[in-house]
Amino acid sequence: MGGTDGIERPPGRMLRVGGVPLHVVREGRGPACVLSPGLGMSWFDWEPVVPLLAPHRTVVRFDRPGLGFSAPPVEPPTAAGEADRIAGVLDALGLGGPVTVVGHSLAGFHAEAFARLHPGRTAGVVLVDGSVEEDVRPAPARELRTSAAEARGRVLAAAGLPRALGPSLRALSVRASSVTGQDPAPAELVRRTYGTGRVARALLMENARYRDVAAELHALRERHPLPPVPVTVLAASPGTGSWLERRWLERQRALAELLDGRFEAVAPAGHLLMYDRPQAVAAAVLANPPIRA
Repeated sequence: MGGTDGIERPPGRMLRVGGVPLHVVREGRGPACVLSPGLGMSWFDWEPVVPLLAPHRTVVRFDRPGLGFSAPPVEPPTAAGEADRIAGVLDALGLGGPVTVVGHSLAGFHAEAFARLHPGRTAGVVLVDGSVEEDVRPAPARELRTSAAEARGRVLAAAGLPRALGPSLRALSVRASSVTGQDPAPAELVRRTYGTGRVARALLMENARYRDVAAELHALRERHPLPPVPVTVLAASPGTGSWLERRWLERQRALAELLDGRFEAVAPAGHLLMYDRPQAVAAAVLANPPIRA
């Protein structure tokens, strides 16, 4: 997509997966890996990592329903639904062999669910500062929360607030979540996505169902074991030495132990670890030996 603001047409193509037209980008060559971004994020948030992977891997990125350039969702998100969506994207691309699935933040839930529900299609798992929830009880009034998120999204869109505030709010989020504070995405691309009511509604819905997805993954852990593949947990370490940072690293280390995986604290890095240390993300993916179908 280059480094300019003149974005006329996004790369990739639209593929219908699970009844929803999804924006999908495929690049590179070799064994496949799927990169899934965090809550409310888009395919272009992996841009710093892709050049490091594409010479060695077939890199697949996609926008979840409502995000980026994908069409709105037909139903609220679930852990199993997002795992199946990853599988559906791979099917639509004709990629049947085992893949390394990479999930950032909330999408760490999706990546782990994919590995548990599609073990034969999993070559490895990389969690990039993945979400961790110790209280796995679903939040009460799920349907009410879902309806409220939909209503808030409609009101915001009708008032034109996403166009007015969406790009600025993203900029604030990037500054707070990256040690560099720099957004690598072109401003026009951010405007065309975060400035829409469609993306605002999808973001609100993912946030409203966050705890439900966490609780669902906890249940999946009890019924579906992980396949015997490499698991890497990358944890962002800004280097402040604060209590909050130490606590976060402890939780990430505990997640790695739970999944019998390798733990690595990456410093200096904020939550947007793929912005701050793309080399660490690429190295974790490339460390997984390719598995042939």
